[in-house]
Amino acid sequence: MSTTRRRILKVLGGLLVVVMVALVAAYWYARPLLLTGTGYAAHNACALKVLAGRTDAASDLPPNPLVPYLRTSVAEDGTVSTSILGLLARQTATPRPGHGCTLGEPADLPERAMIDPADNMVAEQDVFAEPEVQRLISHAFGDGLDADGVHQLGTRAIVVLSRGRLVGEQYADGFDEHTRQLGWSMSKSVASLLTGRLVQEGVADLDRAGLRREWTDERSRITVEDLLRMRSGLAWDETYDLGTPITEMLYLEPDMAGFAASQPLAHEIGSVQQYSSGSTNILCSVLLDLAGSDVGLVDELLFRPLGLTSAVWETDGAGNPVCSSYLWATPRDWAALGQFALDNGAWNGAQLLPEDWMTLSTTPVSAPQTDADAYGLSWWLNRREDGSLRFPELPADAYWMSGHDGQRVFVVPSAELVVVRMGFSPGVPQEELRTNELVAGLVEALAQ
Repeated sequence: MSTTRRRILKVLGGLLVVVMVALVAAYWYARPLLLTGTGYAAHNACALKVLAGRTDAASDLPPNPLVPYLRTSVAEDGTVSTSILGLLARQTATPRPGHGCTLGEPADLPERAMIDPADNMVAEQDVFAEPEVQRLISHAFGDGLDADGVHQLGTRAIVVLSRGRLVGEQYADGFDEHTRQLGWSMSKSVASLLTGRLVQEGVADLDRAGLRREWTDERSRITVEDLLRMRSGLAWDETYDLGTPITEMLYLEPDMAGFAASQPLAHEIGSVQQYSSGSTNILCSVLLDLAGSDVGLVDELLFRPLGLTSAVWETDGAGNPVCSSYLWATPRDWAALGQFALDNGAWNGAQLLPEDWMTLSTTPVSAPQTDADAYGLSWWLNRREDGSLRFPELPADAYWMSGHDGQRVFVVPSAELVVVRMGFSPGVPQEELRTNELVAGLVEALAQ
């Protein structure tokens, strides 16, 4: 072999090494984001099948450049694995009887006892439909739009309660009153209800501090109310992007509350109101610790008294409910939770929340800096602190649960109205979901 040829091969070999090193480095740099994609896809496929009986998981993946490269397989035991091209960033979701699915290796979980549906004042009702109510519901499903517009709007379920009566509902093809749907961040409002239950039981209070053993510094002053109002001051970034705390927590950390609690203070406690899923997961871990219980506490204090037979709060690898994001229920059971709030915690003759809990929950108390416009105790409010309204078309006393991709439960005390809207609407702002029009129209129609 000539000297020139050896030199060329040496150069090419060196270039190959450089390229390989660059590719490996690029993969490890992008790996957290890739794991977000594969973790989301694996959990999505597992939970949809186990909890909703739906097998076309791809229809619930928002548009992103990873989708064409995702490869998902299902084992005989129902475990779902997703990777990039079958090789990279593999994530596995494991089904747990009665508890949905968990990424990674889940902790042992308690067996769930049966819940009596007779305690649910909503789920088994007949529908007392009215033509104007149905017209408004049909509009919220996309009447007047072409097929692409209806698909983009993505409405999948609407349930309307007026004075506790089921006066209208509608479901998209493939869904009905028995299909569980994921509430995403609507779960945070339910975590607030769970907190109220423990306050009523004398186990917790809003001023309670010293919430985590490892918080021996200034973080020891963070209270239960600070977590509910998103003003803990803990460093956080809710942006779903490469290397942010929210994506690391949901897709890389088995103990989500522990990870969120490990964040340092970035602001003086109470000085900044910063929306944080981490705060809600810390809250629920604290509640379980105060009660000396496990995820079964949710059934004991909330789901069983309300007769919510469909409700499933999925857990992380440590066995704690992912209170920020992973509560599933049928639209009727979501409506029952709204009715529970509307009735100030009274249910079947029992007062399950402090009588002033929903007043506190719907009183906006922001911080000097805030990214949560009109936020209460983990409920979104129409009336701001200064009395102005976020949405002038809605009654001033309206408040709601809000979740990713267009999940909403509206409560309007002045109209004795609860409206549930579930869907898959990636990127559609609330102003374009047709939910505000729906709620405003229902207030007017049902007042007559």
